[in-house]
Amino acid sequence: MLFNSVTFLVFFLPLSLLIYYLLGHLQMSAAKLWLVAVSFLFYGWWNPQFLILLIISILFNYTFGYLIQIFKERRRISTFLLVIGLIANLGALFYYKYLLTLMDWFHFLGLTHGQSWGSIVLPLGISFFTFTQIGFLIDVQSGNAEERGFLEYVLFVTFFPHLIAGPILHHREIMPQFVKKETYLINWNNVIVGISIFILGLGKKVLIADQIAPVANDIFKHTADKHAVEAWTGVLCYSLQLYFDFAGYSEMALGLARMFNVTFPANFDSPFKSKSIIDFWNRWHISLTRYFTLYLYNPLSLGIMRRRTAKGLPPLRAGETTWKDFFIVLALPTSYTMILMGIWHGAGFQFFLFGLLNAVYLCVNHAWRLFGPKAPKIPFSRLRSWFEGVWRWALTYLSVVIALIFFRAKSTPDAFSLIGSLFGGGTGDSPGGNQGVVEAILDYFGVAVPYWNYSNSLITVGVLLIFILVLPNVLQLFEKEESSLTKIRSTPAFFSFEWRPNILWGFFLAVLALADLLMVTGTTEFLYFKL
Repeated sequence: MLFNSVTFLVFFLPLSLLIYYLLGHLQMSAAKLWLVAVSFLFYGWWNPQFLILLIISILFNYTFGYLIQIFKERRRISTFLLVIGLIANLGALFYYKYLLTLMDWFHFLGLTHGQSWGSIVLPLGISFFTFTQIGFLIDVQSGNAEERGFLEYVLFVTFFPHLIAGPILHHREIMPQFVKKETYLINWNNVIVGISIFILGLGKKVLIADQIAPVANDIFKHTADKHAVEAWTGVLCYSLQLYFDFAGYSEMALGLARMFNVTFPANFDSPFKSKSIIDFWNRWHISLTRYFTLYLYNPLSLGIMRRRTAKGLPPLRAGETTWKDFFIVLALPTSYTMILMGIWHGAGFQFFLFGLLNAVYLCVNHAWRLFGPKAPKIPFSRLRSWFEGVWRWALTYLSVVIALIFFRAKSTPDAFSLIGSLFGGGTGDSPGGNQGVVEAILDYFGVAVPYWNYSNSLITVGVLLIFILVLPNVLQLFEKEESSLTKIRSTPAFFSFEWRPNILWGFFLAVLALADLLMVTGTTEFLYFKL
């Protein structure tokens, strides 16, 4: 079931909320059971057979979490149980997500013979509910998760706002909320705040992301022989389609959880305002970055640092660090983490390159901070600071745009073909598409400019970027309502204002909700649904 479907908006959500709070006033456990039931219905709506996989995954991980806790004083046994749990979870993920691609690759290399391996249907959200439960097992083994009841655990895994596309939840943040009685009693402020956030997120999905999707889809459908204007138009539109699609989903998930008195960690904090790639990854898919940092980067980095400390070697410091130390202490764990993060997004080689390219970006960014020249103090420092901010933002955004080509392209050759077109490698004679506004004006005055057919889309790109840069994001709008568990990184927006429960905001959101409903089709999936 999709958040942007009539079935969800008109039937599923209102009935779920109504019965949830009615049961909550009668008996807390009944409300929990209801929420679990509707979450299973939500997940099984697309393909009921994968409910069996989800149930098996929950039973397996809860059992292993319970056993790990029992044997937590016997380190070898608990570690062994953890390893078995990790192997089972990653094995299931590998089978559904990577096996077919790997076998096809072996067949392409001539290492296997015979017929095609057929197809394996990828269960929706398998990466998210698998990683959520892996984190639970690791936290139990390390003593960072107190084991609670089975019903609360099932609710933690299946709670439908996060089940299919995140955020990736941490046991210690969410489970305590599910054992509080007030979570199951209606709080009108939370309901109103949740609905408001949901309407804004739905608008980003159906009014923005879905409307610019055709241009991006057209470019990536046929990547060969695109001229530079056409290629740039397509990749810029895709970057904004993904931005508003993912922002929309993240805000809808945040709003839905709040309607049920649950506060989620944020997954999105204006990443296209970032002025460095380091800052970008602290704002984009925040829960995933936090997850990989906590469970992959930190263990490797801390292990390296401990060995260095034992040898009497100093930590990394600007002006004192050698390139060798930089590569060992920082570049190695960064590359390892980002490559695995890239592969997490998909099975094709282009996802490996997506992770590798971002690893290079991050290493260059860190190296500049350690080895780069210090900015000299000069007059008119405010003007200099403004220009520096502009070029840092532009460099970061364009770097992200290039990397996202590998994220979206159907194959590695398609990605490189499109990148070549960006820099004049295409041989297309003239861009396709409808006549743009600028071309129409120029034609009126008798000026022929053949490469302005995409001017409508380019103007849209410019308007949307301004929209992103000057307006506050949802976390800032609802900061006083403590809408998320995540600390806001964004600085105050150029036009700074906040949500208020008043008539003006009510009118605006009512109009936006009507526009959302008129554009809802339920046929466009969220781009992260099949990860």
